[in-house]
Amino acid sequence: MTDHYAVFGNPIAHSKSPLIHASFARQTGQDMDYTALLAPLDGFAECVTAFRAGGGAGANVTVPFKEQAYAIAARRTPRAEAAGAVNTLHFRGAEVLGDNTDGAGLIADLTRNLGVDLAGRRILLMGAGGAARGVVLPLLACGPAVLFIANRTAGRAVDLAARFRDDGPVRGGGYEALTDMTYDIVINATAASLAGELPALPDGIFAAGALAYDMMYGRDTPFLQLARQAGARTADGLGMLVEQAAEAFFLWRGVRPDTAPVIAMLRAG
Repeated sequence: MTDHYAVFGNPIAHSKSPLIHASFARQTGQDMDYTALLAPLDGFAECVTAFRAGGGAGANVTVPFKEQAYAIAARRTPRAEAAGAVNTLHFRGAEVLGDNTDGAGLIADLTRNLGVDLAGRRILLMGAGGAARGVVLPLLACGPAVLFIANRTAGRAVDLAARFRDDGPVRGGGYEALTDMTYDIVINATAASLAGELPALPDGIFAAGALAYDMMYGRDTPFLQLARQAGARTADGLGMLVEQAAEAFFLWRGVRPDTAPVIAMLRAG
């Protein structure tokens, strides 16, 4: 019998997750389907409940529901607990298991696909919401010289950094705190790219040879344009999307798909 999966978000029409999981299923011979579902901003939990009642076996969760997904998960993996956000739900009988595969997806894309060594690097992470929460601990585990979390509301960045202060050299603050600082890797985990906006980065933020990474994919964002003008290498989040999807697929199906051909297929359009 075919198992049913979905991704919940708002907006969601742009999502490539159904195509990715269909490719994984064909590659690994899994009997499953996967669809994108638009959840009302005030009705996420109800949508998940209805999907489960209709036979849903699991779901991915994207902007802006990752923290709400954390709240509805009765049990959570250690990496979801550390993040305080959930992007993958697994329905096992009456139990709802919450996981967070974002960090594993980002690290796999940076290190394996892009060939970046994170050890000893100065990393700037923009944003303090669900997307950022999932990647702080995995980034710190790679041994950077410093990880600075910047957010429009400085207090949220400070609080997020404090959550991981025992795990590595992490600090947080507003964008105004970035003056006279440069970074080797600058990661945009804000929602600014969805709105075609640019985070309030000061001039001179990119070190020589820096990588600018936008978790958004499928568009040339203002952040990536700014980074190119500054001479930085740029990458969007398509590889991360596929890698985190592979982690979710493994949780659901117990088999790990090959991500390289799926990334190549998506890049080719």
